[in-house]
Amino acid sequence: MLILLFFALLSGIVTILSPCILPVLPIVLSGSVGGKRKPLGIIAGFIGSFTIFTLLLSSVVQALQIPPDTLRIAAVSIIIIFGMVLLVPGLQKWFELLTSRLSGKKGQQSRTGFFGGLSIGASLGLVWTPCVGPIIASVISLAISQQVSGGPAAVIFAYSIGTALPMFAVMKGGRRLIQRFPALSRNTGKLQRGFGLIMIIAGLSIGLGLDRKFQTAVLEVFPGYGTGLTAFEQNESVTRALAENLEKNSQDNPQQLNWQNPPENGELADFGPAPEIMKESIWFNSTSLSMQQLRGKVVLIDFWTYSCVNCVRTLPYLQSWYETYKDQGFEIIGVHSPEFTFERDPENVKKAISDLEVTWPVVLDNGFDLWKAYKNRFWPAHYFIDARGNIRYFHFGEEEYDTGEEVIRTLLKEAGQRISSATAVTAWRGIESSTDETYLGFGRSRGFISPGTGEDNSIQQYSIPEPPGNGEWGLEGKWNVQRQYIEPVESGALELGFEAKNVFLVIEPVADNSSIRIFLDGKQTGTVHLDSSRMYQLINGEEASAHLLRLETEGGMRLYAFTFG
Repeated sequence: MLILLFFALLSGIVTILSPCILPVLPIVLSGSVGGKRKPLGIIAGFIGSFTIFTLLLSSVVQALQIPPDTLRIAAVSIIIIFGMVLLVPGLQKWFELLTSRLSGKKGQQSRTGFFGGLSIGASLGLVWTPCVGPIIASVISLAISQQVSGGPAAVIFAYSIGTALPMFAVMKGGRRLIQRFPALSRNTGKLQRGFGLIMIIAGLSIGLGLDRKFQTAVLEVFPGYGTGLTAFEQNESVTRALAENLEKNSQDNPQQLNWQNPPENGELADFGPAPEIMKESIWFNSTSLSMQQLRGKVVLIDFWTYSCVNCVRTLPYLQSWYETYKDQGFEIIGVHSPEFTFERDPENVKKAISDLEVTWPVVLDNGFDLWKAYKNRFWPAHYFIDARGNIRYFHFGEEEYDTGEEVIRTLLKEAGQRISSATAVTAWRGIESSTDETYLGFGRSRGFISPGTGEDNSIQQYSIPEPPGNGEWGLEGKWNVQRQYIEPVESGALELGFEAKNVFLVIEPVADNSSIRIFLDGKQTGTVHLDSSRMYQLINGEEASAHLLRLETEGGMRLYAFTFG
């Protein structure tokens, strides 16, 4: 735990350098004017607000049935009100009269002292949008599923203290600057009104979402800004500490899954009986099922959520397994554990299941009951259960599809099923397609043929020198190439050579009214209008054959990976 606390503290300190912090720095600087105890009030309010808000957001939203943005809007409103109090003399007198009665302080002490700073800090904690690393992200996943206790709370508290230290230094530095220059010291009233105006502008910008556009603009000018700030968290000691300490906050359950040493290369073990499924929840594609009813079948428990692009990318593989083995004693149970509030709505989930062509049973886990029972922390996560109802293997994230299918086949053979020699993944990849899955971000891309020109490492002008061959692809126009995705700066084109029947592309729209025009072998075949972050089917052919695909983008979007079938 000490390792996690140390790195969480360090991560909080470097957060002040992240580009996503810049829009709220003017609010921090407002602590430079006012009473000596105002910075302490801002720090105390921020630490308390950020810690409680991060840990209890899911519980508060569920208990009060309010959208998460309501708290953010309330915080923005407080910031704007404080800005108006600093700016307008009449409001200052009214505010001082009101707060002096509540706090027992007189005059300006309630507005410019500890109490006034406390309110600003509390609001700042609600609108703080840090670029967190793996440590805090793991704790947040526990907070979403309401699995928090002393350990994660201490980690979040340490992070908030680390973030507060440079904030306090900024405010103290501003105060010393004012004291050093007499002209500033003589005009503290004007400075307060100036900061009031800045707070109003900052609050309105955050409320209208302009802070996100500002962050994007900063990254366009300085594309490398903030890169690698939390790289120190990606080390073995932190990973081990996360596994050892955060796992303890899940509820006890019959099996003892070893997070530090998950099974490798399909090696089967016995992790004990699988937890019971929630029969009282909402089910899709099936009536409610229990583990007793599934006894005798090999079962794959798939934790997913429909807006998770990583989950969406696994669905074609799950579909191929399901179609191949469902008549031989194999079943998939999709456990939909929502990451965002809108994913709790059964109608939204129902539509997503239809759009994504999920045909196996899916149960809603809005209360994260099954998530907790499995001590799960990942989207997607796959747990393989044998015919006796015991967990024998598990895997987190994407990839290892061949290994996953081999586990299914082995467990079916154990159950006495006769399995054909042809595998589902081989059939899906080989017979229907000779083109491998193609990732577009520079972290995992291959087959990229376009030369780029420009001084910027990430945003460059590209051209396609020749028609790409099978598995090759190129870009035309100005593109922002990141580790996991590519993004057209204004509009652009992508060409891909492939040999398959069907083509899918995982896309995240980042602007309204975004669309892609699709050309197959030089002829336009349609237009895709982007409505959500998911996998889109671009080509639905009659048979697998070689083609040249061209996509022309319109509007903001991020393209992640092609898959084929």
